[in-house]
Amino acid sequence: MNLSGPEYVEVITNLPVDRAFQYKVTGRETFLPEVGKRVHILFNNAKRVGYIVGLEDVPQVEDPRPLVDVIDESPLFSPEMIELARWVKDNYFCSWGEALEAMIPGALKRGKTSMTTRVKEEEETVIPTDKHDPNDEQASVLGDINRCMDKGIHEVFLLHGITGSGKTEIYLQAMESTLAKGKSGIMLVPEISLTPQTVERFRSRFGTRVAVFHSGMLESARFNEWKRIKEGEARVVVGPRSAVFSPFSDLGLVVVDEEHEPSYKQDDTPRYHAREVAIERARISRAPVILGSATPSMESYHRAMTGEFKLVELTQRIDEKILPKVKLVDMRMEFETKVGQRVISAVMADALKRDIDKKQQALIFLNRRGFSTSATCRKCGYTVKCGKCDSPMVLHKEKSELICHYCNRRSKPVDICPECKEGQLMYRGTGTQKVEDELRKILPDARIARMDSDSMSKRGAHDKVLRAFKAHELDVIVGTQMIAKGLDFPKVTEVGVISADANLNLPDFRSGERTFDLITQVAGRAGRGDLGGEVIVQTFTPDHYAVAFAAKHDFHGFYEREINARRELMFPPYTHFVKITLRSRKEENAQASSEKLAETLKKKIKDIDIVGVAPSPMAKLRGYYRWNVILRAKDRPEIVIKLREGLKGFRKGSGVFMAVDVDPQTM
Repeated sequence: MNLSGPEYVEVITNLPVDRAFQYKVTGRETFLPEVGKRVHILFNNAKRVGYIVGLEDVPQVEDPRPLVDVIDESPLFSPEMIELARWVKDNYFCSWGEALEAMIPGALKRGKTSMTTRVKEEEETVIPTDKHDPNDEQASVLGDINRCMDKGIHEVFLLHGITGSGKTEIYLQAMESTLAKGKSGIMLVPEISLTPQTVERFRSRFGTRVAVFHSGMLESARFNEWKRIKEGEARVVVGPRSAVFSPFSDLGLVVVDEEHEPSYKQDDTPRYHAREVAIERARISRAPVILGSATPSMESYHRAMTGEFKLVELTQRIDEKILPKVKLVDMRMEFETKVGQRVISAVMADALKRDIDKKQQALIFLNRRGFSTSATCRKCGYTVKCGKCDSPMVLHKEKSELICHYCNRRSKPVDICPECKEGQLMYRGTGTQKVEDELRKILPDARIARMDSDSMSKRGAHDKVLRAFKAHELDVIVGTQMIAKGLDFPKVTEVGVISADANLNLPDFRSGERTFDLITQVAGRAGRGDLGGEVIVQTFTPDHYAVAFAAKHDFHGFYEREINARRELMFPPYTHFVKITLRSRKEENAQASSEKLAETLKKKIKDIDIVGVAPSPMAKLRGYYRWNVILRAKDRPEIVIKLREGLKGFRKGSGVFMAVDVDPQTM
């Protein structure tokens, strides 16, 4: 090794510690220490992987420990990615090392430098396609994006386009311009289920320059794709939220499709929001960002209204296809008649029969898995719940099991109430399996498939079903949220929504927004071809403003109603929430620690706004009782700084764990 290198290095680890540690360079390392490389270090007498973030010529501590070794010949992280990790740390309450480590595949976190894959990926035949001539609306936004690229200007474009208005074509042509300028691009999608169709579209334009990156891949495949991106073999990456960290050194464009989707928020540490990370990464790279949606989030649309983002509205569907007619079915009226005792209303059943008779296709949406969503005693009212979670057990008929959808606990169904030992259990509620069963009775000759996390658990299952549907080897798909967005099938003329208002019952200020988004997005799957389309929405609350505005495809009307309520209540986007969850096997410990934390923060942080201390809506999960302390603040980085100071020296109760979620998507 060249001994003219640094004498000391600053190293961070994935530990939840907000500081770097200094180590001494011995001169015997395999490679020269450089910022962005991995190292092996001894930490608390255990060998760990660390990351170099600084070089020093003088010791900052007395007698620094020596490095064990430098793992990498060249840096894994560019200075821009290290800066981005620091931003994630400052905005989402995690350590610098936790943020940095979120950017690389698991094999690299363990110190590996290579991997071999034993499973050969099937070569897919992709038919090349040519770009379409943009209409006036598309041409205008493409011109603005190209000007940003030419001048090296960072700008955020909020592309609000009704379903079928050609947002994807804008993404493709903007990406083509990016590649022509010698730059690379990232295309984010909210769900793994959307990745195959998006990848097919991008590979049809850009061939092998497209890489795929998501958690459903084999670890070796993720590693090799990451390496292909790092070495410049791939110039475009398509994937869900983690793809925002793709190791490009020449980023020219980031696209966030369906930017409103809550799945862009990471559940585990670091609890970042990929949309916000995408904006910051593009700012660092002086690149434009496109946020696309038919139903923009309240936060993004508000930022466009205040001039922070540039708003672009696409008001026409491609080839001037009209939006599908939305028909609301009041299930209160249906249930007053004998025929209304079914999951599927008579109106929807008749429409589906007509659709199948005409050799057309249909999508049926329901956001619940399983067959029956609860088992309740007819005599005493007891509901069978998971012993580890505060959640009803769900009957899965094909497996003849009661399953908890939170911890996967399983038990055999019983007929007699386990509480009173006398009453019979009544299995009620509606899941995708029950809808599928009823559809098979209504449409005995139809080819029906189900798409939910139960039926799609095998690798490649999403792609297989969607390919069969595209080839019209299937007539109807029944599915959860994975079919609600992004899918484009010209023969789909009928879309049904079974329980449109299920989200309205959730104790969350975003429930109205989620309901509006869901109905609008599902409705957008109909009428994409020349055959037109119809949407039937079954609801018990047809007069609720979220349902009524969605039925009229009226985003602006919904936005005005919703944003006024948010302003009055000082909810996001006017403020930021922070949810601190304390969990324990003993409920009294979780409660006591939460109350103690609230008191501590009141004393240590000036002007802190503590909204409340209460049990989580799901009060027990996987055997832990959970209590939340909700904070509200005007500025996100500022509340993170204050929290770090406020939590110093705070001692939780015995067996209590704490998690901090900045800008939580669920309360």
